[in-house]
Amino acid sequence: MRAACSSYYPLTDDTWQSLVEHCNVISVPANEVIYRVDDTPESFAFIYKGLFRAFITDEEGKEYNKRFFVENSFPGVMASLLLSAPSQFTVESLEDSQLILINHKGYRDILNSSMDLQRYHIQYLEKNWLIKQEQREISLVLESATQRYQRFLADNPNIDKRIPLFHIASHLGITPTQLSRTRKEINSG
Repeated sequence: MRAACSSYYPLTDDTWQSLVEHCNVISVPANEVIYRVDDTPESFAFIYKGLFRAFITDEEGKEYNKRFFVENSFPGVMASLLLSAPSQFTVESLEDSQLILINHKGYRDILNSSMDLQRYHIQYLEKNWLIKQEQREISLVLESATQRYQRFLADNPNIDKRIPLFHIASHLGITPTQLSRTRKEINSG
C-alpha cells in the first residue's frame, strides 16, 4: 500500500507509521459485500489482491455497476464517508480478496496534519475520481457501445477475463446482448 500511495506522492516514515495504526488486514471471499447500501461506513479499503464492484440496485432489483476496483485501488463509498451518511452503493468482492481496511476518522485526523498525505490525497482524487469520472460521463453520452467497450478494455487490461460480461455490460450502460454483438464486431474486424 505504501508503494501505491507513494506513486502519487511519497509519504514520510512518520506519516506512514501513523497511517498503519488505523489499518487492519482482512481476507474477503468472493461475492461478499463489504459496504452495504443504507449502512453508514466507517472505513474505506486498499486492495492488495482481488477485485470489487460498486453498484446500485433499482426498485425492480436490477443492478447497475458504477465502478470496478482492482489491486492497488481504494474501494469505498466516499460520499457516504465524507457526509457521515448512509451509502447509496453496495461494494462487493468478485474474487477472493485481501484488503487493508482504513479507518476513515483516523485517516482524516492524519490528513489534517500531514502535508505529504494531503498532497497524496489530492493527486489520487484528481486522477482516480475527478478525471476518470468526467471521462466516463462524456463516454456514456458521446461514444458508441463499441467505443465504450474498447476504452474500458484499454483502461483496464485483462479485466474482461476476471469479470462476468453481464457486469461489464451494466457498467457500460448496455445490455449483455449488445455487448456480445460488440465483442463479435471487434473480433471479426
